[in-house]
Amino acid sequence: MVAYNRVILAGNLVRDPETRFLPSGMAVTGFGVAVNSRYKSKATSEVKEEVSFFDIVAFGKTGELCAEYLSKGAPVLVEGRLRQRRWEADGVKRSKIEVVADNVQFLGSSRGQAAEGAPPAAQAAEAPDDDVPF
Repeated sequence: MVAYNRVILAGNLVRDPETRFLPSGMAVTGFGVAVNSRYKSKATSEVKEEVSFFDIVAFGKTGELCAEYLSKGAPVLVEGRLRQRRWEADGVKRSKIEVVADNVQFLGSSRGQAAEGAPPAAQAAEAPDDDVPF
């Protein structure tokens, strides 16, 4: 059996990126992306819209570029893989699914224009298996 874990999302940042650093010095940047989906209700034929929110983690140079050029509201296309983190806090087991970004395309400003000076994409460095510091 072959395992395959790949995700592609296009949406807008819901908060400014936050960067932290691993003990190795590698940057880890986290941000949230909202993705809108439209569908037609079978019962009423009414077009409905739903929003899904995803937490994104970008490592190394990718994370640094995201922190430098992105801000709340910025449109992006994120390619990566899903990762489930598990931990225990106050005796309660917790888990979270997030997208580890391999590639982040900066789609421009919310007005549809390219962000000034922003590179067109941020390519990922290899993400370590260490715990993410947030």
